[in-house]
Amino acid sequence: MTTAFHVLIADDHPLMRGALSHAVRSELSNIIIHEAGSLGDAIDAIEACHGQGQDIDLVLLDLHMPGMNGFTGLFTLRASYPDIPVTIVSASQDLPVVRRAIEYGAAAFVPKSAPVDQIGDAMRAVLDGNMWMPDWARDAIENTPDDSGNSDIARKVSQLTPQQLRVLNMLTEGKLNKQIAYELDVTEATIKAHVSAILRKLSVHSRTQAVIVARELQIQEPAVEV
Repeated sequence: MTTAFHVLIADDHPLMRGALSHAVRSELSNIIIHEAGSLGDAIDAIEACHGQGQDIDLVLLDLHMPGMNGFTGLFTLRASYPDIPVTIVSASQDLPVVRRAIEYGAAAFVPKSAPVDQIGDAMRAVLDGNMWMPDWARDAIENTPDDSGNSDIARKVSQLTPQQLRVLNMLTEGKLNKQIAYELDVTEATIKAHVSAILRKLSVHSRTQAVIVARELQIQEPAVEV
């Protein structure tokens, strides 16, 4: 009996989830699809699947859904579930976005405009333990030096625990320690300890400086054609 692959499609647009679900089913056999419309829903889906004795094999992740806060959501998933590969499926085709997605831990990057067979190629590559991106992006990245300092940001942020990443996300939203403690159901002293650890790991000296680093992980929403 062939083991089914569990694929989580995380995108806040139902039509896009439907299109991706159709693409996945047409390209791969023996697939079980799970869906989520936010980062929180994606984490809940992963936990629910695990609670049933099953594991998500692949996440197709949109960068612009609620809770993502740019690449912070990618870091959160990779820190929380390092064994689950993540494929970014994005409306953006900007080379810096592709480069950062791969540098920050994604196993693949697929434009939403990609034909179905390319989506299938990407999923098969990732499930086989490989990386994938469009040929144009691979060629450009290989021939363009990266002097943006993204590697240093990635190294620092990757040191944060999943809970510290959640706290950093909330700091970026302007929330106070008391508010963060309430939402995470922990004590304010625990949040203060997390903030201190965040400042140390990011090599900064204030909450404001930590927020500035976090905002380097945000990306502009792709323009919508009308």
